[in-house]
Amino acid sequence: MKVLSPFGPKIAIIKIPKNIINKINQEVDVILDNKKRLKKSDYSNKLVGQVKQEIELSSKFIKKNLLNFININVKKYIKKCTKKNTKKISLRNLWVVRQFKNEYNPIHFHSGNISGVGYLKIPQNITQSRKRLKTNGTIDFIHGSKSFLNNSLFNHNPKVGDMILFPNYLMHTAYPFKRDGERRSFSFNIDIDKKTFDIFHG
Repeated sequence: MKVLSPFGPKIAIIKIPKNIINKINQEVDVILDNKKRLKKSDYSNKLVGQVKQEIELSSKFIKKNLLNFININVKKYIKKCTKKNTKKISLRNLWVVRQFKNEYNPIHFHSGNISGVGYLKIPQNITQSRKRLKTNGTIDFIHGSKSFLNNSLFNHNPKVGDMILFPNYLMHTAYPFKRDGERRSFSFNIDIDKKTFDIFHG
């Protein structure tokens, strides 16, 4: 785990094992092939993304294949950032985002205490652009305003297997891209025990 502190709030970048990536992608593909399940799993109306599909994964699947990995890394992240041991971790929600050409996720923040995003599929040369700034298909985290010796933006060019943990209030946006193919990711929100989350508690 690599913990970054580019502008105050700390961000962790972790690598997801290939077997977990494969299991999630397989589950999503099974849902996509079943119209009844796809309709039942549709999560789009609860989210702000201007994207093709957002799919909620079943709690049974998450518990079996993903929850332990998330919990372990959230505990490590909090320990590295606060020196505290988290007693309670509760997954609030988790969903998959399917983003295609010209789609985007506007600037927003999440619920819970800790949020995360993991990347499952990325089109080749997703950042390709005529401009010098290669932000197509990337994610920006935003905090405060630009000032001397202080950046307000942290840009990450996602690779398959990246998982980013960040505090829920940290504003972020996923940029559109011009390439064919699917940019597939999952996002989640976590509640932790109040004693750890409360910055005014000794």
